Amino acid sequence: MRIRGYTGAAALLLCISGLSVAEEASVDQARDALAKKSDDADSAKALEEVFQAAEKSYTLLKKGERTLTYGFDYALVRDQRLTLVPLTTTSGGTQIYGLAGRQSQAQHTFTNSFTFDYGIWDNLTFSFRLPLVAKYDTEMDTHAYSLGDVSATLRWQPWAAVRGRPVTTLYTTIGLPTGDSPYKTNLDKDISTGNGYYSLGFGANMSYVIDPVVLYGSLGYTWNLPVDDVHQTLADDSRLEKVSPGNTINFNMGMAYALSYDVSLATSYQMAYTLKNRYHTTAGTFESSEQTSSIMNFSLGLRTSPDYIVNVNAGFGLTEDSPDVLLGLSVPLDIKGLKAQ
Repeated sequence: MRIRGYTGAAALLLCISGLSVAEEASVDQARDALAKKSDDADSAKALEEVFQAAEKSYTLLKKGERTLTYGFDYALVRDQRLTLVPLTTTSGGTQIYGLAGRQSQAQHTFTNSFTFDYGIWDNLTFSFRLPLVAKYDTEMDTHAYSLGDVSATLRWQPWAAVRGRPVTTLYTTIGLPTGDSPYKTNLDKDISTGNGYYSLGFGANMSYVIDPVVLYGSLGYTWNLPVDDVHQTLADDSRLEKVSPGNTINFNMGMAYALSYDVSLATSYQMAYTLKNRYHTTAGTFESSEQTSSIMNFSLGLRTSPDYIVNVNAGFGLTEDSPDVLLGLSVPLDIKGLKAQ
């Protein structure tokens, strides 16, 4: 009888220990599952931070948050200018021209910019950009150092972000002609650092996270306001009185890829189509041809600290109306008093 009692007690102990082991195993599995979900959230958050650092136009700040970013950009525009001379005149009075020479022209533009972003609400962010431009022209052997065209932007997210769905933001931006206007300079001696006119733009951005990739794109339209009272003397001694710049349609798409927590790559394609400019002079009204700018851009993001990502980018133009070479650097600035309390 005692042996049977000992045997029953041993069986009971084995059952209890088996239940405890099973409970521990289930707890461990639950912990592993939670850990995986936490890691997935951290990965998605890190990817979103990388994307926002590379593409500021898609970024929204929380209410009261403030950031200041320094950017350096270099652009090279090369062109071949042909020199034509009259060779002879036909019996009908038409002059025939011949090629006398080919001259290479290059403009180097260095831009130091400071961009301040402020979260008005959780879904509304204000941005202000202040550019300082240095420009050099090889043909005229002249340079210019001045303030560029400042701009202000509002970015609004009308719908709350839902995991697994694209995020849409709407934006509006205004550009001010604070740089040296090309319509108020001496064409033979000076070069401009701004567009010379006010502009008002609006559009929509969309991004979609597919870990470890972010896909994004945007579509916008910019209305360029006319410039009156120009009074600029042209090469044929006529006078430019008014300029009606063409409006611009712009398109952008790209992707950002996180190689690791500290390193990321991004590539994007940008295109802008500008309608004809109209120039009103004392000799008549003239129109320029449409312009199409097409740019391919690549960027490398490096996380220097848990809160800061430095971006380096390089790009090249695909059309005659595009810059030949583009280089850039973006660095967040940590200044006391900017962070929300």
